[in-house]
Amino acid sequence: MSAHSLSANNQAAPAAAIEVSGLRKNFGKTTALAGLDLRVERGTVAGFLGPNGSGKSTTIRILLGLLRPDGGRASLLGGDPWRDAVELHRRIAYVPGDVSLWPNLTGGQAIDILARLRGGVDTAKRNSLLERFELDPSKKARSYSKGNRQKVALVAGLASDAELLILDEPTSGLDPLMEQVFTECIREVKAEGRSVLLSSHIFAEVEKLCDTVTIIREGRTVEAGRLDDLRHLHRTTVSVVLDRDASVLASVPGINDLVAQGSKATFTVGATELGGVLAALSAYAPHTLVSSPPSLEDLFLRHYGGTAANETEGAAAATQIAGAR
Repeated sequence: MSAHSLSANNQAAPAAAIEVSGLRKNFGKTTALAGLDLRVERGTVAGFLGPNGSGKSTTIRILLGLLRPDGGRASLLGGDPWRDAVELHRRIAYVPGDVSLWPNLTGGQAIDILARLRGGVDTAKRNSLLERFELDPSKKARSYSKGNRQKVALVAGLASDAELLILDEPTSGLDPLMEQVFTECIREVKAEGRSVLLSSHIFAEVEKLCDTVTIIREGRTVEAGRLDDLRHLHRTTVSVVLDRDASVLASVPGINDLVAQGSKATFTVGATELGGVLAALSAYAPHTLVSSPPSLEDLFLRHYGGTAANETEGAAAATQIAGAR
């Protein structure tokens, strides 16, 4: 397909940078994707969450045109990831979580080769990113640590003018200072009107950067939407110290999961009941009160824990998500 015809398709295509509906993929008897849905609006940063084996990597490979789906529909910048792969790859940048480089090339040579795949190198932007990520481009790739290999891929992707960045564990191997540089760069990408799909095991990273989040499990989407909207669907946790035995809160409508120890209590409350609960608490002259809105980790564990059968799976997923770097 020509660049002109793909551009014509874009004019008629939905506004989404990525639109996936009912995506299915099997590997023999193993089901990797079982009707997955995913949408990334143009100019937004979308989080993509799920532990190993949930289908994230398979989805990304389909979006990159490396695999053909067995069913469903996938659209990338208005084109078909498989049929239009050549044209689309000039408009996207991909950063994997485990970067392999040509060992005898320098980091700078690798960056230039990757950039030329998208039509050329913005030298000023490249040099600025090398400085910000504190990467020496004159060293051979074989001498780089994992973190420095990651920086090469990040500089190559961020220095491009790609309309869409697909990032799969992009900060793997980076230290906290470089993670902050990455955060600043992604905010700049968004400000330029470009789109980002961010697959990450780091909850704090996703909460800082993402407008929307999609949580998948066993190849299916189990939660999707704007992060603020998703939080409204879940209960706020409240910790309080009263002037009396906190067991009196057991009779207050709207309080759930109450744990009372002397004058101290913790409980959860839904968004619609929060006002009434706070009004009831004022009658007990609370000494301290701390309210914690649902975190992204809470949303995640809702789908990977919670039942006896899934407690072990949920704990393993939480450890994997929180601890991966």
